[in-house]
Amino acid sequence: MYTAKGLPTFRVMTRFAPLLIAVLLALAAAGGAVFALSIGAPQRGDAARGSGLSTPSQVAAAAPTPARVAPKLAPRAGHVFKLDDAIRELDLIRPSRQKIAEDFTLRTPDGTSFRLSQHRGKTVLVNFWATWCPPCREEMPAMQRLYAQHKDRGLMIVAVSIDADPAVVSPYVKESKFTFPIALDPKAEVANKYGVRALPSSFVVDREGTMTALALGPRAWDNDASHSLVEALTFDGPGPSRTASPR
Repeated sequence: MYTAKGLPTFRVMTRFAPLLIAVLLALAAAGGAVFALSIGAPQRGDAARGSGLSTPSQVAAAAPTPARVAPKLAPRAGHVFKLDDAIRELDLIRPSRQKIAEDFTLRTPDGTSFRLSQHRGKTVLVNFWATWCPPCREEMPAMQRLYAQHKDRGLMIVAVSIDADPAVVSPYVKESKFTFPIALDPKAEVANKYGVRALPSSFVVDREGTMTALALGPRAWDNDASHSLVEALTFDGPGPSRTASPR
């Protein structure tokens, strides 16, 4: 029971002392095993308190991000290039210094929006084009084939239209059956940020958001070099895409 001051007072009658001691010893023997089991698996709240974290969200935020592991893929037919060789084969330009690609948010034809930074963790091909640009229309089917093969493996392609009239974009995209995201830049504001002076122009952004390479003019985006470029930028660690095979 508790005293008036709130402090516990224990009263034990002396004639029951031997029986009480025996019961306590039995409980101690059984409880030791239970205690040993319980301390081996702390509850979520105990883990949070022990680590200095107080809420489940804090615990989750503190958990290390698992590294991206290359999926087990069937060997791709064709030549496999190292990253530098793929860039050379595609005649891409390396930036003079590494920098994070300029972030942007643009409206899409379906009324939603595309934001570049939301695709961190993926290799992103940012392509600037227009419906009135013949070389753009020439290379886009190859972009579609590249996207279809790698979209589930960490590739994102966004085709940024600089058509002054956005209404002409959707009919062309639907007719061509392109499935990669289309963004609308009718005032060429994002194109100007990227220094676009000719169409098509494409920018390769790696998984960390760093500008890796750029292409001025059309490219064969579905050849062995393009596939090797995506594979090398997308997958961690050594693998078939890191080693050039003999021609």
